[in-house]
Amino acid sequence: MKKIALDNLSVKDKFNINKSDTKYKGKLTKEDGEKLLIEEKNKLRELQELLYADSSQSLLIIIQAMDAAGKDSLVEHVFGGVNPQGCEVTSFKTPSPKDYGHDFLWRHYLSLPEKGKIGIFNRSHYESVLVCKVHPEYNLNEKVWKSIDEFDEKFWKNRYESIKDFEKHLSRNGTKIIKLFLHVSKDEQKKRFLDRINEEDKNWKFSLGDLKERKLWDSYMKAYQDAINETNSDEAPWFVIPADQKWYSRLAAINIIIKELEKMNLNFPKLSKEDKAGLEGAKNSLNSEK
Repeated sequence: MKKIALDNLSVKDKFNINKSDTKYKGKLTKEDGEKLLIEEKNKLRELQELLYADSSQSLLIIIQAMDAAGKDSLVEHVFGGVNPQGCEVTSFKTPSPKDYGHDFLWRHYLSLPEKGKIGIFNRSHYESVLVCKVHPEYNLNEKVWKSIDEFDEKFWKNRYESIKDFEKHLSRNGTKIIKLFLHVSKDEQKKRFLDRINEEDKNWKFSLGDLKERKLWDSYMKAYQDAINETNSDEAPWFVIPADQKWYSRLAAINIIIKELEKMNLNFPKLSKEDKAGLEGAKNSLNSEK
């Protein structure tokens, strides 16, 4: 079965969102892709078990996208087969008053994965340079910025630097970071919004606020382009995944995650001579039972 190429998904040079594909244009069929996803899920489960057993590193996966790009369904289909003891999903909503009493990264520190575990941020600290850049007035909810008159270029530059420092610190301390941007087209978002309206069992997914944000599409595209260019790094790379076909975005995401896990040099713990001798004694004791 054909594999998919990942090289063109990682951001290497200056990222131009208008020149980035939202559709998969390769030769892999949806049927083959869905079969391959099943195989890759088994591989991911094995690697997760190895990460858990090794217990010296953790994996943080950050998923960002416009509304209806498929973030929730990607988490369901990619991670549905892993051991829930070693994986935790955090969906970040509007910050609470307590969150606003701290710096914008504070609540994200609290949700970081422990060593040996996978953490998934469905939306993340990047909302502070995405939605908060499109709606700069939201920053005034943070108590420290009450006296700011204008959120200028220096403000955003400092915020990008804070994010990069945060991610470098995590990387230096054993957390591997993968950042996925699910790049959906405006036309495909419209189609999915209409599906949510027309199909009764999907009505709960639609919010009138989604239409207000859709009118700011160009501003969001500029904010995503800036954020990706400013924060892409060796320690925390960005991957831009065409998301108009959900089967492809899921397959691409799991392939990226597997590839990065394989780079982590994970190993099952090796027992000492004393521990091995203890195992031999335990085996003899069990075998001698009547």
